Amino acid sequence: MKKLIFLFLMMVVLMIGVTGCTAGVNSDLGTHIISAEDALERVAAGAWLVDAQNNAEAYQEKHVVGAVSITRDKITTSEPVPNSLIDLETFEEVMAAAGIANDTEVIIYDNNKTMDSGRLFWTMVSYGHENVKVVSGGLQALIDAGAATGTESPTVTPSAYTGAPLDMTYYASIDDVIDQLNYPDPNTVILDTRTPEEFEAGTIPTSILIPFTDNLYEDGTMMPAQQIRIMYKKAGIEEDDTIIAYCKTSVRAAQTFVALKSAGYEKVKVYDGAYTEWSSDPALPVQMPEGEAAPVISNVQDAS
Repeated sequence: MKKLIFLFLMMVVLMIGVTGCTAGVNSDLGTHIISAEDALERVAAGAWLVDAQNNAEAYQEKHVVGAVSITRDKITTSEPVPNSLIDLETFEEVMAAAGIANDTEVIIYDNNKTMDSGRLFWTMVSYGHENVKVVSGGLQALIDAGAATGTESPTVTPSAYTGAPLDMTYYASIDDVIDQLNYPDPNTVILDTRTPEEFEAGTIPTSILIPFTDNLYEDGTMMPAQQIRIMYKKAGIEEDDTIIAYCKTSVRAAQTFVALKSAGYEKVKVYDGAYTEWSSDPALPVQMPEGEAAPVISNVQDAS
């Protein structure tokens, strides 16, 4: 009997140890995504909280107290296609108006499946601001963690901000995609982050489909870094591959960018013109489900 009790206790100890180790590994969100609890601690210690909800009305209706607003329209332009990246001068003006200095630690959240947080994150690192993190689960996760919400905008003292020239290691142009098709690099992957339905209606040839929503749990929180690495590796994408991610106007692709970068993928680019730019040129090939290449007409009003 004593032997059975001893064996039972040993099994319990082992199970606790395994569970603890697994939980520790699986809860690791990587280098640039943080939990809502960690975010609130960093903000309390002086980090700058940015609300990246897509429009001013959502911010005015409800945001975390103390958060400044940077909406999508402030960091994108409609030329040459919707949601294109702003230039350096405009970026500097946006950062300065939000009270962000070059040495500011920035914490970003949204209410849109991390799409707008990801887009702001990509914009910031592309112009040299690496001290920035994204909240897993966004606004709702912060509320669940105890953050107070309100409707008043904080008083912000504009900063002096100087960005860096666009980092081309994070940016892909239409010519980069064409070059990959004409002169395929086996260590470069074109990644479509749209829905399966959009993919089946036409995609850039050779694209691998991993919808941006696959980076999320059902509650909108981000998958841990280890799970991200496993998922992309199963799709044949290695950590040292160059990845060119896109969607319709590269907002969803920016969410994938932050997920991959946080998980340790350093060679990730966002094709900014995205499928809207690609499909609007009838001279460029579009791959259909059965492998046939044909042009399609894009909807330039798409929001992501």
